[in-house]
Amino acid sequence: MYTIDLAYVGRGLHEELVAYIADQEDFYSDEGVHVALRDGCTWDEERLRRGATIGLGRALLSRLTDGTPWVGLHVNTHRPLFWFLARPGLTSLADLAGRRLAVHAPHTAPGCFTRIVLRGAGLDPDRDIRTVVRAPGDYGMDLRLLRDGEIDAALVGSTMAPEAVAAEHGWQVLAWMGDHFRIPTVGLAVDTTFTDPDDPSVHAVLRAHRRALKVIREDPDTTVRHMRTFLGGHTPDEVRAHYDAFVAPHFTVDGQADLAIGKAAIASVAAELGVPAAFTAADFFRTAP
Repeated sequence: MYTIDLAYVGRGLHEELVAYIADQEDFYSDEGVHVALRDGCTWDEERLRRGATIGLGRALLSRLTDGTPWVGLHVNTHRPLFWFLARPGLTSLADLAGRRLAVHAPHTAPGCFTRIVLRGAGLDPDRDIRTVVRAPGDYGMDLRLLRDGEIDAALVGSTMAPEAVAAEHGWQVLAWMGDHFRIPTVGLAVDTTFTDPDDPSVHAVLRAHRRALKVIREDPDTTVRHMRTFLGGHTPDEVRAHYDAFVAPHFTVDGQADLAIGKAAIASVAAELGVPAAFTAADFFRTAP
């Protein structure tokens, strides 16, 4: 049996769902590969690059800024699962002007993507918004700060169903990032310095992940059952509504990247980071079966 380390670099459905289904449904075992799922959220790049990673956004930023030869081999979705959650009185992204927003650091993938979205809404993230930078987590502290009025809004990820949380607290979902910025994100990437993209272990993982995507698209009951592991604070109906709105319509069928979306995203990310886009979408996102 082949073996491989696979690290997630964020928490929640966005990062973990496909790999979780592949593991729980024994697809890895069926494909003859032992996958060690690792929590790489706090790993530095040197440690992360010695195995496969789910975090395509982080890998893309690393290749743009450091020249690390990451390649993306599998894409789960083109719409990042992050939301702007706000206290009452705010109804649009433009209303964030002058407000306190909890958000990831600018050099992280979610932080970079957020800045792109804010600029698209006509806001300068450095001048128009009072940012409160915090590390990725389960966003529980963000909810507490929102409830206590210490911040006005927060960028939250897929450790919750934001629309259900907003309804419970009388808050607003100002925007879903996936409606404002598209990029081939989360899936499988390897650093070619250490891992051959054509290694049999890599191909076995790719086959298992394609099978997991098939479950997501064709077997709602099984997918929702697995999603409830991540969304334990929500009712079955809330989890199903979240699946129907954000997962089923937007996860890929076969793990292939849309290179036109990739090209536009690389240009936007490079511009936000202030670095040249020194490679093409086809260089980074491999679309061969």
